[in-house]
Amino acid sequence: MTLNVEVVSPERVQYSGEARVVICRTTEGELAFLTDHAPLIGALGIGEVRIGQESGEDEVAAVHGGFVEVRNNKVVILSDVAELKSQIDVNRAQEAKKRAQSALQADPDDEDAKAALRRAEVRLEVSSD
Repeated sequence: MTLNVEVVSPERVQYSGEARVVICRTTEGELAFLTDHAPLIGALGIGEVRIGQESGEDEVAAVHGGFVEVRNNKVVILSDVAELKSQIDVNRAQEAKKRAQSALQADPDDEDAKAALRRAEVRLEVSSD
């Protein structure tokens, strides 16, 4: 038995398919979902979502907040920004990281810059997987 998985952003459904496991970072920590998981709704943090497919390959996405819902062997990831590995512009992510680091040098307490840095780092981590 497998999980039905969807990763959805405002632009479109980024991923739709079956998986043996889904791993994501919620605001409470990292969770893994297998078939017959108890129903759950959780808030997502900035991090990667790893979808372990039956073939043994993983689909990986950078997710910047949102929600995960698990019910009846279906996992739905809803996020304002979700990018699959193949969609990430590495140069853009590197530039965003530099801008965020510069902003943090000027003001180490800048929460927007901290979040921008984390988003850029996640994109770069996912793209290098």
